[in-house]
Amino acid sequence: MHCCTCGIHNTRRKRHQDASLADISPRDKSWDVHRAQAQDVQAIYGEAREFERLAERIGKCSGVLRFSETHDPETGEVRLKLKEAQFCRVRHCPVCQSRRSLMWQARFYQALPGLIEAHRGARWLFLTLTVRNCPVDDLRGTLKAMNDSWRRLVKRPEFKPVKGWIRTTEVTRGKDGSAHPHFHALLMVPPSWFTRHYVKQARWVEVWQSCARLNYAPSVDVRAVHPRKGEDGTQAIQQAAAETLKYAVKPADMTTDPEWFMELTRQVHKLRFVATGGALKNVLKEGQESDEELALTDGDGEQDDGGRVGFNWRPADRKYRRYRQADAEPSG
Repeated sequence: MHCCTCGIHNTRRKRHQDASLADISPRDKSWDVHRAQAQDVQAIYGEAREFERLAERIGKCSGVLRFSETHDPETGEVRLKLKEAQFCRVRHCPVCQSRRSLMWQARFYQALPGLIEAHRGARWLFLTLTVRNCPVDDLRGTLKAMNDSWRRLVKRPEFKPVKGWIRTTEVTRGKDGSAHPHFHALLMVPPSWFTRHYVKQARWVEVWQSCARLNYAPSVDVRAVHPRKGEDGTQAIQQAAAETLKYAVKPADMTTDPEWFMELTRQVHKLRFVATGGALKNVLKEGQESDEELALTDGDGEQDDGGRVGFNWRPADRKYRRYRQADAEPSG
């Protein structure tokens, strides 16, 4: 006699086994977004022989994610904590770019209490420095000139009071296919900055124009880091750091114009997009990017019973679903 109950249980089990990461843990749905973007970047690189190796590496990136699993006793919500993954570390892989940003943020947050203790009363500024758009095939020369300009800037009297700084480079795509390189910088300044050392925005424009040797007044934005309503000072600094350490190139810009993106890849090869100085020198530990560090598994202080729930990337679905050995990406 056929058992209907067994059929129901089998159906439920199959649904559970094929459940998506986003369904089980909505807070982790960004994994689908970034991995789908990586799939698109892989396809672009795969069209050019010179980038085939990059395409292969991205194809093996974050194929399987393994999480520890906890349940909130009050809400019953499942909470997942990434414990194991393999990353390709390709510069423009959207997954690795996102993880790298989170890793740097975590390192800065970890160092922040010590910085606040060592530099009592310090204030923070968020500074954005730009130059005019350039043709994408002139990007390398423009970025090298900007780096030289920054080195001149840190020697200027107006910059001397700055105690420490983090500077990142971002490149966006202009509507006309040009490239728009600019610097984001987080500056730690002494309490006296707003009384004895204050530099007005107009003066920042003049100084940057001089250091960059431009024949026009560039766009410069500078603002003090202030807590929003309901925030404390530490949260405000963390938010400014997150803005400073965001993506170097927007994933949307990578895939809008494949030719532009491939030329950008050539232009920025082996150029550094992050720099630190003063009291913040080496706080990000750039260049240290193990799988464990990109997974943010080190030093989380959480109890771990060793149990894992796995999800693997399904290219046809463009989603992570419960792990099946048959669908696993080859390791590499």
